[in-house]
Amino acid sequence: MTQEKTGSKIAIYPGSFDPITNGHVDIIKRGSRIFDKIIVLVAYNPRKSFLFSVEERCQLIREIFKDCGCIQVDSHDGLLIDYLQKSGASTILRGMRALSDFEYEFQMALMNRRQTKNIETVFLMSGFRWFFTSSNIIKEVASLGGTVRGLVPDNVYQRLLEKYPNKNNRR
Repeated sequence: MTQEKTGSKIAIYPGSFDPITNGHVDIIKRGSRIFDKIIVLVAYNPRKSFLFSVEERCQLIREIFKDCGCIQVDSHDGLLIDYLQKSGASTILRGMRALSDFEYEFQMALMNRRQTKNIETVFLMSGFRWFFTSSNIIKEVASLGGTVRGLVPDNVYQRLLEKYPNKNNRR
């Protein structure tokens, strides 16, 4: 079943989501107003070390979107374009916070486009409230005992407290 045959608009929102932040959630929710289905694709990346396993990240995201039938969660360890072709999607959804994100995202979009001409990338600007957040900053602040409440979904916040039990990050 391909996107062209069914007429549905499917987008893949790839990322490491370690952890998923409210900025990611905002992009997914806003994207769901544009696309019929969004597949949140948790990436394996052997060049990175992760706080949460792929399975944990997928489970956290599933919990957040358990009542949203148009949001699916999956993981993949190969080329993104291979996953798109397998899923029937032809659109990559990406969020951008600042101009500093643009160069990397532009390079990735062009490389994906070079791999196959049938792939489009749609960029959504981050909501103003989430402009300064990133998974790396969230992990750093939580690991040092700062509060990240309100910057991540509640289930993620609770898991961060479990990952850093000796820190006073309950403020």
